[in-house]
Amino acid sequence: MAENVTIARPYADAAFELARGAGALEAWSEALDRLATVAANPDMQACFTDPKFSEDDVVKLVLDVANGKLDGEQQNFVRILADSERLQVLPEIRDLFVQLKNEHEGVKEVAIESAFPLDDATLKTLTADLEARFQAKLNVSVSVDPELIGGVRITVGDEVIDASVRGKLANMASALKN
Repeated sequence: MAENVTIARPYADAAFELARGAGALEAWSEALDRLATVAANPDMQACFTDPKFSEDDVVKLVLDVANGKLDGEQQNFVRILADSERLQVLPEIRDLFVQLKNEHEGVKEVAIESAFPLDDATLKTLTADLEARFQAKLNVSVSVDPELIGGVRITVGDEVIDASVRGKLANMASALKN
């Protein structure tokens, strides 16, 4: 997996620079999402390595499955990936592109784990508080983890805010051991 990220990085960088230069970050993000979904399909991955398919066949197949919603530069990007036998790393290219786009736009990814489902009002208030604390726009994903017992655990980059009952119990146990 780390090897795929290493392989994908220069392609993601090139796509980002091309998209930024054209003022089309969102369009490229959507295109890479679509292409990553296509490339992640096991049947499509088999086609990438099948010697029965020529490079042109694979490019045509990918472009057809992507519903023809790619502009000329994006289609050329697919051709370059096919020529370099790198279509299989499209999911990693997409992930790296999104990271670059978020950094450029000042957006941070936030994972909120909650012991119970959060209602919309609570999530909205929590998101506003976190945006104020981190002084950035946040892209929030929420998951439910009953093992937290109560409260939430928030991860922003490499920073973790553990306001869960389980986390507090673990801190108390650690303090008692010392």
